[in-house]
Amino acid sequence: MRRAKVLSVIFIPAMKRVKILSVIFVFLLAATSLPAQVVTVAASSNDTYTNPVIPSDNADPSYIRGDDGYLYLCATGERMWRSSNMISWSQIGTAFGAGQHPEYKGPNYFWAPSLNKIGDRYVMYFAVGKMGGTGDDFYIGVATSDTPGGPYAIYDNPATPEDERGVLFLSSTIGVAQSIDPCYIEADGHKYLFWGSYHEIDAIELDSTGLAVKPGAQKVKVGGSAYEGTYIMKHGDYYYFFGSNGTCCNGAESTYKVVYGRSKNVLGPYVNKAGGRLLDNQFDILIQGNDKWAGTGHNAEITEDADGEWWIMYHAYSKTNPSLGRLVLLDRVQWIDGWPYVEGGTPSERSKRPAIR
Repeated sequence: MRRAKVLSVIFIPAMKRVKILSVIFVFLLAATSLPAQVVTVAASSNDTYTNPVIPSDNADPSYIRGDDGYLYLCATGERMWRSSNMISWSQIGTAFGAGQHPEYKGPNYFWAPSLNKIGDRYVMYFAVGKMGGTGDDFYIGVATSDTPGGPYAIYDNPATPEDERGVLFLSSTIGVAQSIDPCYIEADGHKYLFWGSYHEIDAIELDSTGLAVKPGAQKVKVGGSAYEGTYIMKHGDYYYFFGSNGTCCNGAESTYKVVYGRSKNVLGPYVNKAGGRLLDNQFDILIQGNDKWAGTGHNAEITEDADGEWWIMYHAYSKTNPSLGRLVLLDRVQWIDGWPYVEGGTPSERSKRPAIR
């Protein structure tokens, strides 16, 4: 989780002074010719916070801690955010540098980034699809940066055709329809990428750089047709598969929920508490909607704070104002008998703040 100076403005509904300060802040930005910067602070006290932590449309979040101590988050839409505490986030730009936006099969749409550090560089995997295209038009792309907040540059793999610049693999060539929602993990000295959406979830080994598929590697099916938004992590003796099940994008009617299973092997088989295989679409539910939130899914990394407590970040629609899009929420994950648990199984309203590292 990374540190930087975050300008904080506490938004308190119904207080005119806040509106006046907001106008002044925007005016000063314009007067000094600085790029527009969105500043947000979740309503909180010294020891608590309230959801959402990013009250704007930032679906499919992924974040990483930089060497500077700050957290950097990127989401569908390419906005890049920074925080020192997981609660207060400021927008610092967009993911890609000038001329580096994915263009293969364009015009296209970027979503579901996965931020990682591999060796001395930061690597972002992402999903791209041709607007109005079919599942075969989707692909997984890859970009790199010297810093976690970017700008990222499309990786130009010399082993791929010139017109496939930035492409890790295509749905059509890898043989997996809707090749989207990438997740990277290192396990037992190997580098793997997991991906897929509502057809199957697969994994494949990458080469030592993490920027290309390892020569001769074969994909391994690890999940059935009930999931997308895969995230894999190791906790204790097990690898845990987190995915999203249901409808992602129907506003207040969305049924998205975070589901899970575990395995002693990173490539599975993953099972639920009853021993049912995720390959057979058997799973347990970690977090789902309630009377305030809908479409709780596509979680980011699950990370540990300075007190040894674990936190999950994910997106959801506000049922009272779904036009805001998919907002970013944060909740504590407990581990009970080797299984993850979120209190109540739904988003919290006010919770204890994470301990800052």
